[in-house]
Amino acid sequence: MKNKWQLQEAKVKFSKVINDAGENGPQYITKHGKESAVVLSIKDFRKLAEQKGSLSAFFQESPLYGIEFDRQKDKDREIKL
Repeated sequence: MKNKWQLQEAKVKFSKVINDAGENGPQYITKHGKESAVVLSIKDFRKLAEQKGSLSAFFQESPLYGIEFDRQKDKDREIKL
């Protein structure tokens, strides 16, 4: 099961790349030996793209939500101009 393709090969076998993305997961495209693109199935793409909720909801669901932290009462720093 191959999931890494050189750009030239991916161009020639584009249909296979698409089919493999649907059956075997993400397909990585390399250009000059470096990964440069990924082909995903629409199912995988939609899973990544769906909104996960707001940032405030993320913080409210944190196990640290509501915990009070003690701050040090350091003196103000002098700013030199």
